[in-house]
Amino acid sequence: MKRFVVLLLLAAVLLHGGELLRMEDSTDAMGTIFTVIAYDEDQQRLEQGVGASLAEAERLNQMLTNYNPGSELSKVNRSAYEKPVPVSAELFDLLSRCLEFSRQSQGSFDITVGPLMKVWGFYRGSGRLPAKTEIAGAMASVGYQNIVLDGKTRSVRFRKPNLEIDPGGIGKGYAVDRMIEKLKENGIKSAMISAGASSIYALGAPPNDKGWTVEIRNPREWGESVAEVQLRDESMSTSGDYEKFFEVEGKIYSHIMDPRTGYPAVGMLSVSVIAPLTLTSEAWSKPFFILGRDWAVKNKPKGLRVFLCEDKTPTECAWLQ
Repeated sequence: MKRFVVLLLLAAVLLHGGELLRMEDSTDAMGTIFTVIAYDEDQQRLEQGVGASLAEAERLNQMLTNYNPGSELSKVNRSAYEKPVPVSAELFDLLSRCLEFSRQSQGSFDITVGPLMKVWGFYRGSGRLPAKTEIAGAMASVGYQNIVLDGKTRSVRFRKPNLEIDPGGIGKGYAVDRMIEKLKENGIKSAMISAGASSIYALGAPPNDKGWTVEIRNPREWGESVAEVQLRDESMSTSGDYEKFFEVEGKIYSHIMDPRTGYPAVGMLSVSVIAPLTLTSEAWSKPFFILGRDWAVKNKPKGLRVFLCEDKTPTECAWLQ
């Protein structure tokens, strides 16, 4: 892991007659850049809080990465078909929540999508068009229903061989929430954490403002935005077909996979979800992208705000009513 300490700003801001310090720092984890911007009156508290937050991202990277054969998740993927694998309470609880998201989303959110991501070339790559036989082979190893969690032994077992848990659809959001908790534990009340700009949590508000202003980018025009939101003690996650994709004969294939069909989802360009937790906003952005506006209207959980950009001519972007 690489810590980015070159960007460290301590700027004094007048607030109610006192000085408020600003600190910004980043770390590389889970294949993306986690950035923390925080404000506080005490420099030591600010440094401790930001440091603890970044250290938490690095800790979770060691637990959830598939790239390290010694990580807890890698051990599960390697052995859970042969025998039940005991796991930490933290990983067990996270997997339990993932399976609940899968049930609520009719299987459109599925953490066993790993074999499909590999066959489509999105695992450590930019994508490729696989043969139908390859897709069929990968589909044989996909299905959240094949994960068995035993609460008594706190273990994980797979019903099928070659099953693989892929944290790509949930890990960043969970990490952001845990990082926010570390800031709170250190007394920080004003901060924003961004995981590669796709998952964001806004804690409190910046100086002299009611919230953190965040733009939703235009999925087809780089540098332009289609909406602006103000976040306070809430998260926003965005899934877009522009994040990772390849093009064949004029058709775009994105990394957002429909685990029910084995093919990249079509119909949406981007979906942004605002929720109390980043775990929730990140998880739900995929089902809304895959299943579309009509399904989202009927099945959106309470407490979520959803902004969709549909693949139409011209592109249609609007808040879900």
